[in-house]
Amino acid sequence: MRRSRGLTAALVLSLAGAGAGIGVVLMPAASAITPPVAFTADELPTWQPDGVVFAMAQANGTVFAGGTFSAVRPPDGAAGTQQEAVNFVALDAATGTPTSCKLAFTVGDGTATVRALTVSKDGKTLYAGGYFGAVNGTPVSSLAAIDIETCTPKASFHPGVPATVRALDVTDDTLYVGGDFAAVEGQTRERFAALDASSGALKPFTANVDEPGRAVKVSNDGKNVLLGGDFFTVNGSNSHALAVVDATTGAVVKTYSNIPSNSIVKDIAADSTGYYTANEGSGGGVFDGRIGLNLDFNEKWRDRCLGATQFVLPYDGVLYSASHGHDCSSELEFPDGKRNFLMAQPTDHTGTPPAPVDGFVRGPRKLGWHPNANDGIGEGIGPRVMAVAEKADVKYLWVGGEFTQINGKPQAGLTRFANTGDVGAPTTPVASAAAIKPGEVQVRWRTSYDQDDSKLTYRIYRNGSATPIHTMTADSLEFERPQASWTDTSVKAGQAYTYRVTATDGAGNTSALSATASVTVPASVQAYPDKVRTDGATLYWRYDDTVSPYVADSSDGGNTSGLQANAPALRQSPGAVSGTSTAMGFNGTSQQVYSDHRQFVSSSFTVETWFKTGTTRGGKLIGFGNNTVNNSGSYDKQLYMTNTGRLAFGVYNGSARTITTGLLETYNDNKWHHVVGTQGPGGMTLYVDGQNKGTNSATTSTPYAGYWHVGGDNLNSWPNRPTSNFFAGQIDETAVYPTALTQAQVKSHYDLAKAPTDTVSKVPATEDTYINQGAPATAYGTSTQLAVRGTSAYETYLRFTLPAAPAGQVLKAASLQFKTSTQTGAGTADTVSVVPVTGTWSGDGTTFNTKPTLGTTPLGSITGVPDGSAVQSVELDTAAVSAVLGSSYSLGLTSTGTDAMWLWSSESTAADAVPQLILTFGQK
Repeated sequence: MRRSRGLTAALVLSLAGAGAGIGVVLMPAASAITPPVAFTADELPTWQPDGVVFAMAQANGTVFAGGTFSAVRPPDGAAGTQQEAVNFVALDAATGTPTSCKLAFTVGDGTATVRALTVSKDGKTLYAGGYFGAVNGTPVSSLAAIDIETCTPKASFHPGVPATVRALDVTDDTLYVGGDFAAVEGQTRERFAALDASSGALKPFTANVDEPGRAVKVSNDGKNVLLGGDFFTVNGSNSHALAVVDATTGAVVKTYSNIPSNSIVKDIAADSTGYYTANEGSGGGVFDGRIGLNLDFNEKWRDRCLGATQFVLPYDGVLYSASHGHDCSSELEFPDGKRNFLMAQPTDHTGTPPAPVDGFVRGPRKLGWHPNANDGIGEGIGPRVMAVAEKADVKYLWVGGEFTQINGKPQAGLTRFANTGDVGAPTTPVASAAAIKPGEVQVRWRTSYDQDDSKLTYRIYRNGSATPIHTMTADSLEFERPQASWTDTSVKAGQAYTYRVTATDGAGNTSALSATASVTVPASVQAYPDKVRTDGATLYWRYDDTVSPYVADSSDGGNTSGLQANAPALRQSPGAVSGTSTAMGFNGTSQQVYSDHRQFVSSSFTVETWFKTGTTRGGKLIGFGNNTVNNSGSYDKQLYMTNTGRLAFGVYNGSARTITTGLLETYNDNKWHHVVGTQGPGGMTLYVDGQNKGTNSATTSTPYAGYWHVGGDNLNSWPNRPTSNFFAGQIDETAVYPTALTQAQVKSHYDLAKAPTDTVSKVPATEDTYINQGAPATAYGTSTQLAVRGTSAYETYLRFTLPAAPAGQVLKAASLQFKTSTQTGAGTADTVSVVPVTGTWSGDGTTFNTKPTLGTTPLGSITGVPDGSAVQSVELDTAAVSAVLGSSYSLGLTSTGTDAMWLWSSESTAADAVPQLILTFGQK
């Protein structure tokens, strides 16, 4: 949201020279980018100026950049030496290095600058505008024509423009000029003029405006010209910042009155379907975004993102923009926060456009193209200008401005991206897994981010296998990375599983494997979480996460995960409900969790959570707000605690409507409590610990798009506002529903929190060895691998110290888990049986000659173990294992075949290597 005024001064002559340099960049083979984006976000090595680039044009594989600078230097770390470049440089589009064309734009008084560049339709002449008095010593007056082939100024082209030129566009015979001037060639032409493209002679065209002209664009049919700038009148007619005039006379064709008075037009571009403006403002209520116009100059959409758009470039159905967009809340995209300097969106909506909001149709949704830049020097604008150039069948998107970094690396003033050579891999997925009933595991992960691919392919690997068990695609953007999930229904109760996930873009670039997510499938349904899912939760955060910043959504297909802010404490135990599920701890000053994507909430909803605290400063437990890490400006649908420990549930529907527990009903007693707020056709209700604590008749709340927050967000102006917006204590089992739960449902949730759950014991082998018929006197107790084969015989022996069943519980399921090794052919096509060892043995003493006797009745078996190192599970006879609980117990692995199986022993350091028993206990 910035604007600047022009320079005016008398122009004099000056001279300057420049050197030369070369360089070569080899492009990778062509690769895929998510359509319709045409360019990667991977920056290419490019020479960089020591100042600001304001203007850019291209012709025949050469890119021309103008601005305010004195030299260019190689990319950081590249060979070459700095060269003089006085406000202008010509560069090879494919290599990013300066060409032999050297032009110095100078002035005798003040600071010379090049602010506009355009190329004639035949590609032979480069027109330059700005504030300068000479080009390579040839006298000019803020406007020059350059013969591209010889790289020399045309001395015969010398129109007198006594102030800064900021905009240019050209037809076959006419050059249109915009800027700060009040006259051209001594004749009144206030900020816009038309000149003969060959001679520079002034044409009758008159479109006088009262403030600087910053953009000029000839209509596709050549009959009209679109003007942009700071102005409020055109030829005496009211029209702010944008107008359309006759291309021959300058007579007003169309005026505009719907751009705020504190906003201006910085650029206008066109494609075959319409016209586009870049807008900038200063102060409150500004318009900083982009407008799409139909061919009849009527508005088709308006993107009201905030963040000073400097330039727009339509290319192959995509509008690329240079800005520092920091708030696209009005577009239902990212809230006020970090700056996004380079963005892309379709040039038009697909299908029926959305309904107008506040009189404007929203702009097309942003696409998955997000190179990073920074504010840089000068005004701190970042990127200012763009151009597309082609050479050797490769297309390059060039960007100029005042940035000093691109994608986190030093790069000043100029950068470029190609339509090939996508080499950046997506970020590594953050995955978790959960099971609340037999036969199902929900594998879920926060979708990855790729700067130029919004549709990524995910591969899920189970138990260390090198072959994915499932492959799927999901969409994500830089500012919106929703949870993706998949349910594995091929799992068995009582067995443990591990999962890892990768993300791959369209070019085949693949992320690292996610960290391992482990889960044991229960032998019976876990009553509390199953009830939450059955009752229709669309957000369910259980806080069992082991890695920041991801909070998994355990709802049935809801996929609204959370993001931790300022590192709340993970896996606080015991949690609010029975079993091993944990809670999350919040410090009461800055920590919170917010949902991963913007959404609307209907007038019927339920918010539910458990908490434990001793705070006397209150704070928000859960609520809805229109921002993420910053304080929300709109916020309600919330449960919060007062300083005295009372609980309040509130919505806003023109005024704050709240229900609060009684004066003596306080809950800051360091015990777990269950709180639920509902709103529906019957009004609002607050429940605490299963009991109705109050109702009112409010059936609606103010609709807006936003995010769920847990642990903190704005509470300003709410009744009984606590000292702190942030909650100090533990929170668990947070859920949101799209309906109002009944009192019976709420009471059921409260009661089920103490329902018995399965207990899982993982019992690692305390000793292991194998015997080898081929080396009958050798003991293998220290070997890192174990083996099983019928002929010639290998047998493996494993010893476990089994626990007794917990009080009131019995063994529900038992399985043996082991991991095949990385040895070639570690799998087997034969059947491997698990049998009890009835004789005595030891790791350091047992050999084939002294092997123990084995039981004859198998406890379980596995057939067809594939090659490749992976975790395998064998379901065991529950009754047989139950009979030996609380004792030392040995198992043998045998086979009758000839295909050996190799597995890791307890001596191995490989991940998940130690053989173990998975014992699941439950109610009698």
